[in-house]
Amino acid sequence: MTDQNLPNPSFQFIISRKMSSPSVTISGLTVKGEGLALVDVSMEQDAAYWEWHVTAEDGKISSGDDDEDFFNNDSALKFGVATKKNREFYSAIANMSEHDDDVNVDDGTKLMRGIPNVQDGDTIGVAVQQCDLPMVQFLLNGEPMHEIAISRFRGMVFPSVCVKEGFTVKFVWDEDEFKEMSPHVRFGPLIPERGLI
Repeated sequence: MTDQNLPNPSFQFIISRKMSSPSVTISGLTVKGEGLALVDVSMEQDAAYWEWHVTAEDGKISSGDDDEDFFNNDSALKFGVATKKNREFYSAIANMSEHDDDVNVDDGTKLMRGIPNVQDGDTIGVAVQQCDLPMVQFLLNGEPMHEIAISRFRGMVFPSVCVKEGFTVKFVWDEDEFKEMSPHVRFGPLIPERGLI
């Protein structure tokens, strides 16, 4: 088999249009706009690491402030994992938010965390383990953010990001393109699902 017959590794993953909000723009492995976007690969391995590389328009910095809910700031970009979504989910969200301001709406970001003050060139690392104690860990430019780790989740999850206007984020799964190191050797790069042929 020649090199030209080998599959291009960048096509092993895509950001799913079917599972992502209609308000985001997807181009290859990058996403921009406003809303939730999911990568079309479920997390099957025991432990995995991937990165989101952030580009900001005109030196923009995502919002953040010094209140108690610093990491849950609604105007911050959110990173992590999400359960499978579809167009009906996004339609329901749109209908609920228009009519029910007082209802606590599940916007799909329960297994994600907002990271305020993200700026151009930042790298958000996400490390997920499913064995023993399922956990999602976050790193900002290689520095662990222990205070926002998520523990004890269940079910099939997908790498996800919730973007805001003025930012473009790129999903990076290839170890050769990582800007930072995973938090531990057990967190290898995310690998595609293994299906039966």
